[in-house]
Amino acid sequence: MTVLPDEGFPLAAEFPDPTREQWQRLVEGVLRKAGAADASGPAAEAALATELQDGLATGPLYTADDAPGVPGYPGFAPFVRGGRPEGTAVTGWDVRQRHAHPDPRQANEAVLADLENGVTSLWLTAGPAGIPVDGIAAALDGVYLDLAPVVLDAGADFESAARELLRLYDERGIAPRAALGNLGADPLGTLARTGGDTGLDGPLAAAAALAALCADGRPGLRALTVDALPYHEAGGSAAEELGCSLATGVAYLRTLTDAGLTVDQACAQLEFRYAATADQFLTIAKLRAARRLWARVAEVSGAAAASAAQRQHAVTSTVMMTRRDPWVNMLRTTVACLGAGVGGADAVTVLPFDEAAGLPDAFARRIARNTSSVLLEESHLARVIDPAGGSWYVEALTDELAHAAWAWFQELERAGGQAAALRSGLVAERLAATWARRSADLATRREPVTGVSEFPNLGEQPLQREPAPEVSGGGLPRVRRDEAYEALRARSDAHLARAGARPRVFLAALGPAAAHTGRATFAANLFQAGGIEPVHDPATVDAASVAEAYARSGAAVACLCSSDKLYAEQAEAVAAALKSAGAQRVFLAGKPGGEQREAYLRSGVDAFVFAGCDAVAVLSSVLDSMGVA
Repeated sequence: MTVLPDEGFPLAAEFPDPTREQWQRLVEGVLRKAGAADASGPAAEAALATELQDGLATGPLYTADDAPGVPGYPGFAPFVRGGRPEGTAVTGWDVRQRHAHPDPRQANEAVLADLENGVTSLWLTAGPAGIPVDGIAAALDGVYLDLAPVVLDAGADFESAARELLRLYDERGIAPRAALGNLGADPLGTLARTGGDTGLDGPLAAAAALAALCADGRPGLRALTVDALPYHEAGGSAAEELGCSLATGVAYLRTLTDAGLTVDQACAQLEFRYAATADQFLTIAKLRAARRLWARVAEVSGAAAASAAQRQHAVTSTVMMTRRDPWVNMLRTTVACLGAGVGGADAVTVLPFDEAAGLPDAFARRIARNTSSVLLEESHLARVIDPAGGSWYVEALTDELAHAAWAWFQELERAGGQAAALRSGLVAERLAATWARRSADLATRREPVTGVSEFPNLGEQPLQREPAPEVSGGGLPRVRRDEAYEALRARSDAHLARAGARPRVFLAALGPAAAHTGRATFAANLFQAGGIEPVHDPATVDAASVAEAYARSGAAVACLCSSDKLYAEQAEAVAAALKSAGAQRVFLAGKPGGEQREAYLRSGVDAFVFAGCDAVAVLSSVLDSMGVA
């Protein structure tokens, strides 16, 4: 048996440290085989980068040279690594469930079930969008208000909802110092959601009065929420979400200090709410960057170091939630919850997987709360303080995102602040431009949506849920990643209801399975994303048999599927036969070029479908040609 020397394990010393240049040369060899002969050195590395929003990019390799510097320690400025030295290692993050059922009795049943099964705080949507203000007491019947924090979200009705909760504390004998939660005042967030030209002086004064009440002997109660969700839900990027939250937070600091609170007291009255998405690394970086940025704002405002730690509430994104194949939302919210927890959020809300279908049922709420429970109790995710700390990638992404967000924040301040930027349309225009760019990626499936733009299930039965209360519009829009495909699927559903069958496409597969399976699978997946049912029977056709097969399919359009070699031999004759058989449009799965493309077009092929094509435009045109309204 070999005995290792006392000075340590020496085997690593036998291997020389590779250089970045050596790694790049290996990449060059792979790229040359893929046809990218000109990519060499840094260009080879850049060829593998992934573009993000805000002008950022994720590289394929990170080393210590990419780290932006020392990020500090958990619980100390600039709080990149967490607002508290112990992080969430003692008790885990606050598992916060959202409730918005307009019937206070049903809301109460759900509230008590959640608190009995792992939820540690309550987020109540009150007013027209949820629980009636006068029903808050009934919704909280049986809740130990000195143990379970209550966070209100009442929009323009925030003052009446807050007064009702404060009255309830007094009625139930809760000492001021034992009250826990947030009264949810957010006049600028309400302006973002509802628009309008109503004045802010009254709401801001009411928010400041509530903050003074909380600052006077209620250390466990905050008055204001800086809700960045309206900007995320309007299609904004991570940096735009952060910049808007900073501008809003600064506006509230000015309001509160003008009302007589100290800077430290004002900082203590704010809780920031951010979206957590299925891009776990971007979520981690966003929360870390948010703390760093707010620490800088607090520092220049004169706050003590201990007051500069940002209190964060992370909510799984509604933009990523889909109405079709909603079960996949469980996976999305799990990854988002992981990102929020690793990113250091103090409280995390996992929205139920059926959120897009209406009011969630008991099963969906159970899955939502158990998502946090599994990560906390079984995966022990919170037992490590800042688990992402020291990752060269995460540290670099945090730094780059912080700089992009700070630039947007400065632009908002130059425009007169968040209120002025909302009223002038600056925020709306910026977010709309960002969403337009992302919509293009969604349309071309560069950003795939599982169950919607990729691997859709036309036989799936939609979830039936009680409709959620209507949310007043007029402000920033609310977008979803699935909206373009959802509109196509709705057209298909309407056609199914009228005609008893979905619109169909005939897949004219040429040659053996080895030649056509890849492109036939691609075409079937593409057309189903628009609610168009593919018919692949028989398995293979030729010019002599395709007309009869097409007539039996009941389809209005057809798509040729095979290899480039077989296309060259058969595609022109098969396309001509399909047109003679009455096919309204003939597609070819592939991207031929030059003279071959022109020959196919002359023979009857109308268009080509391929990876990267505008799927939404193609599918919309197909439904139009079929007369599917």
